[in-house]
Amino acid sequence: MKFYMTPGSCSTGIHILLEELEQVFEAYIVSLPAGDHRRPEFVAMNPKSTIPVLVRDDGSVLTEFNAIAWWLGRQFGRGRLMPAELEGEVRALELMDYVVGTLHGQGFARLFVAESFTSDVEQFEAVRARGREIVEQGFAILDARLAGREYAVGAFSIADAALFYVEFWATRSDIALPAHCAAHYARMLKRPAVRQVLAEEGYRLA
Repeated sequence: MKFYMTPGSCSTGIHILLEELEQVFEAYIVSLPAGDHRRPEFVAMNPKSTIPVLVRDDGSVLTEFNAIAWWLGRQFGRGRLMPAELEGEVRALELMDYVVGTLHGQGFARLFVAESFTSDVEQFEAVRARGREIVEQGFAILDARLAGREYAVGAFSIADAALFYVEFWATRSDIALPAHCAAHYARMLKRPAVRQVLAEEGYRLA
């Protein structure tokens, strides 16, 4: 398989899942600042110009974090990274949707690319403040969900890879993680696959 990724982005979550599953794949770095996602060859593969992208062995292209994570879990990780029972599957999808759609898409997006929400430079700080508010509210909700749990839906699953990447962003955005989220993040950092991925993507671990 071919995996198109940007270090430190949401694609880090998919990178972790690939390593957890011990899949063989070729990694291709997509530099967003350099505009790699706008290059004709990339757009031809993924007209959305987004990452992550996974090209499967049959040449078909998968985009969107949730779709790729779901496919990996169903294809290779049933009972390992995908809960075996329906309720667990639904809860994993519920959490991933909230992380990707709200914390990432509505919260961190405002913090990282305020210009995508307004063309008025004078409003950028207000946009970022709203983004921070969304993120902090989101983590409070997830913190309650994690109470009494080691991982998002019981055992480690695809949902934890999604939660990890926004926790990772928080630690680099001066946003304090609430207690249960902080414990989850620390637990994730102890996993060999997570440590391997962060090292490969150029991040030093204490």
